[in-house]
Amino acid sequence: MTTRDIVFIALFAALMAVLGAFPALNVPIINVPITAQSMGVMLAGGLLGARRGTLAILLFMVIVLAGLPLLSGGRGGVAVLGGPTVGFFLGWLPAAFVTGLLTERFLPRLHFVTAFLAVATGGILVLYACGIPGISLVTGAPLATAAYGSMAFIPGDLIKAALAAAITVAVSNSYPLIGSRAARRVG
Repeated sequence: MTTRDIVFIALFAALMAVLGAFPALNVPIINVPITAQSMGVMLAGGLLGARRGTLAILLFMVIVLAGLPLLSGGRGGVAVLGGPTVGFFLGWLPAAFVTGLLTERFLPRLHFVTAFLAVATGGILVLYACGIPGISLVTGAPLATAAYGSMAFIPGDLIKAALAAAITVAVSNSYPLIGSRAARRVG
């Protein structure tokens, strides 16, 4: 791992902290907030790739679990693991990894549609696959109820995915963080 890798990992962990400063909007049915931090997961995977993006999210999670109140709403500490958001919190790792893996795969021909597919698959599908069972487990609600309550997140997550895809394409075209400029010009 290079110094550059470490700097990007730390930078994206800091970005996650900044995104936590945006106020959360609670969804009453399932008591899970809509936050900007899921977009940070999408950006970490989309811009840094699978390995560095996942490490950036892991660094952020370790800092949060150590007690820093960096999650939206000023939450932090190991108590996060006992709340209804635990599945989403833990799902950030596979979400960043899958987003990064798909972005790397699409890299030679990355454009808005392929970036959106990568970001939405990792940052929405994978995240929900982890988050919905977490809600059900912690609250005791049936999976169907947790899934139904999570539908309130879909419009916002689609907007976040579109923004993350646009940012990923713009940054990749001007300053690629994954691969080299020569590799980007192929295709």
